[in-house]
Amino acid sequence: MTDKVRLGMLATGVPGLDVLLGGGLTEYSFTLIAGAPGSGKTTLAHQIMFALAGPERRALFFTVLGEPPLKMLRYQQQFRFFEMDKVGPSIRYVNLADDLRAGHFHGVLERIMREVEDFGPGLVFVDSFRSVMQSARSGNEGLSDLQQFIQELGSRMATWQATTFLIGEYSQADVEANPIITVADGMLTLYQAADDNSALRKMRVNKMRGQAHMTGAHTMRIADDGIRVYPRLLPPLADDRVPGGPIERNPQRITTGTAGLDELMHGGLPQGHTLLISGPTGAGKTILGTRFLQAGAAKGEKGVALYFEKGTARLRNAELAEMVQAGQVTLVESRSLSLSVEELMDELCTAIDRTGATRVVIDSLSEIGLYLAPEVRADLRVAVFRTLTELAKRGVSAVVTVGMEDDYSRLSFSPDDLCFLTDAVVSLRFVEYEGALHKYMTVVKVRGCDHSSDVRQYMITAQGIEVDGKSPYLSGVLVGRPTMVG
Repeated sequence: MTDKVRLGMLATGVPGLDVLLGGGLTEYSFTLIAGAPGSGKTTLAHQIMFALAGPERRALFFTVLGEPPLKMLRYQQQFRFFEMDKVGPSIRYVNLADDLRAGHFHGVLERIMREVEDFGPGLVFVDSFRSVMQSARSGNEGLSDLQQFIQELGSRMATWQATTFLIGEYSQADVEANPIITVADGMLTLYQAADDNSALRKMRVNKMRGQAHMTGAHTMRIADDGIRVYPRLLPPLADDRVPGGPIERNPQRITTGTAGLDELMHGGLPQGHTLLISGPTGAGKTILGTRFLQAGAAKGEKGVALYFEKGTARLRNAELAEMVQAGQVTLVESRSLSLSVEELMDELCTAIDRTGATRVVIDSLSEIGLYLAPEVRADLRVAVFRTLTELAKRGVSAVVTVGMEDDYSRLSFSPDDLCFLTDAVVSLRFVEYEGALHKYMTVVKVRGCDHSSDVRQYMITAQGIEVDGKSPYLSGVLVGRPTMVG
């Protein structure tokens, strides 16, 4: 016999979770949802339950010694996934507190089975199952009896063709020493990764039988619509980055909004490319980004701007404020002091998809790094790569800025070698001579396209940035020589 048994898969209704699980939940499986208090276990269970429950697949939610059903319902009703019409016909709540106080696992099991026989559910939830575990440790019944109880419960639920979830406040050490993990088909761990004043919610798939699930810790968040999971997965490459995909030898150029920069790039930025503008504070990076959006708006293109710090001050720029008020540019601003790149990327891509934007400005990568949680900051390069790949996949042209200290002695275009991730790089530099600071720009690269290698002086004026057609060559000023030049 060569035919394989095909496992039925259930979509959880939790964005991103099915990717972690390898396609969804296995039907009739026995899954443990574990985590510390406040990690989101009950919310996750309810979000899955309301996504799957209906007239054809009803759900039983057993509460033990946790919060009473009425109190739990009051809080769960605040989420958009909650559907009151399902409570009663498709979802029933049962409190097992009195049965557990009797101290007999057999009595608890029989009560569960009576309710199952009466309601005929396809989904069964027990929250919090740790109460049963604590009852065993108090001496009412031994751990061997508990393991037998768990095995019996799992066996009966499978016979009844019910997908079962046990929710409990377990730490990683608890689970590893707990007989329940040997019986469970799957296990999800929720926790908060805290460091000083910042914290990120994380989810880990410890076990999922019969499925190629993703390992590692993945960021999640709890918002008005419930839980959203952000798998640590690189997005698909854009077609022109895939071997064998279409290759544009001479891609269409779009104006950057700064005539002198367009000239240096031999016609502007190639459509769909990402331009990194690197330079010290006051060099004009934000102005170049604003002009880029303005040039698109003049052609009827929509834009999205992702800003950090100084967001209110930037809106004092009349041109940017007018574009925002006219609906030509959508602002994505985060005021959180504990950022995750996944959340930022989700907000940015949602704004692009909603508005149909073709131009994006991210200002700046330096400021993103300041507010990322420490464990995320260490992986900034991967995070930036994921973001830029999402933009390329959408065919969006982008300007990304990064602040760099100008030490006048060496050329450095970005921290963490971020310049290697972008399609084009423009470097802005200061040069001190004749008692004044002068500004210079040069195009370092434009991937797959020709460009000028000139070093051009520029000035910031009321009209924006004006680049000199020709600048004197200052030998030794830009690299490796003293800053004072006569």
